[in-house]
Amino acid sequence: MKLWEKNVRQVTPYVPGEQPRLPDMIKLNTNESPYPPAPGVKKALDAMAGDTLRLYPDPACDSLVTALADYYHVKKEQVFVGVGSDDVLSMAFLTFFNSSRPVLFPDITYSFYDVWAKVYGIPYVQKPLREDLTIDPEDYKEENGGIVFPNPNAPTGILLPPEAVEDIVRSNPGSVVIVDEAYIDFGGTSALPLIEKYDNLLVVQTFSKSRSMAGMRIGYAMGSEALIRHMVSVKESVNSYTMNTPSLLAGVAAVEDDAYFRDCCHKIITTRERVKKELKALGFSFGDSMSNFLFVTHKDCPARELFEALRQKHIFVRYFDRPRIDDYLRITVGTDAEMDALTGFLQEYLSGRKETD
Repeated sequence: MKLWEKNVRQVTPYVPGEQPRLPDMIKLNTNESPYPPAPGVKKALDAMAGDTLRLYPDPACDSLVTALADYYHVKKEQVFVGVGSDDVLSMAFLTFFNSSRPVLFPDITYSFYDVWAKVYGIPYVQKPLREDLTIDPEDYKEENGGIVFPNPNAPTGILLPPEAVEDIVRSNPGSVVIVDEAYIDFGGTSALPLIEKYDNLLVVQTFSKSRSMAGMRIGYAMGSEALIRHMVSVKESVNSYTMNTPSLLAGVAAVEDDAYFRDCCHKIITTRERVKKELKALGFSFGDSMSNFLFVTHKDCPARELFEALRQKHIFVRYFDRPRIDDYLRITVGTDAEMDALTGFLQEYLSGRKETD
């Protein structure tokens, strides 16, 4: 090791889902929407003026902040936007988790949480999920320096009821509680109304899933004016120009087309519920996912084997080689045609495997 390398901050980075580029692939491994963004998004981008890229974007992101505040019926001072929810969550970690006490989050959850904690030198404790892979609110009622969890959780897709979320927030008045609602639009009830009751609650959402805009990188948080003010202060101390102008334009257009947004969510939910029945018939078991993915295990066939077999057919799903979940696959809900191809292959593969046993 060279002398200067001794002072390098070294962490094991977050590993995103594989991003293959194959013409015949079925990509069900990164929880993207199978549908295009709202039609107004393309119109907004096509209509960009010549100076759009030459000039700096609005550092306050006022157009998007205003659109989100109007949509969710909150004040502009209660909205923070960033480059995807990862950027927003990272900024929240940096802003609020600044104590000697550990931050609490589940042991099976979004695997970026522990990465941010290590990068920023934040102590943390991972709370084991129950045997059925659900969060136990009682685990989050001890001394802590902050709490963060997704709802629905990822990669399980299991939803914590609103009363349980409020129980956690109410029990921790001395620390910030972050509820990561990346998948809330697929069947859950948002904790957003609670921000008027609890000034320590931050609700984080994203355009990447339900608004079909993963490529634009737009995330946002909503909370008390005090929470948002502190986040803005830290952001302005790191990078004033986080959001680019095309993303601001596209984001506003997406928010304005509520009918399209709700229709896409409805189609994904309908497909998800149909596929649940079909996978159960094939011998799979899983929690009651309220997200745009299913987290499944098969009683007779190892997950790694299925993952490799699907990959050979250019059907990409997510496999996590980690304790407790190394026999599960996370499958994004695609179009009806994509899911038919998936279940058709699984039926054929499992039938052939049974015949050779």
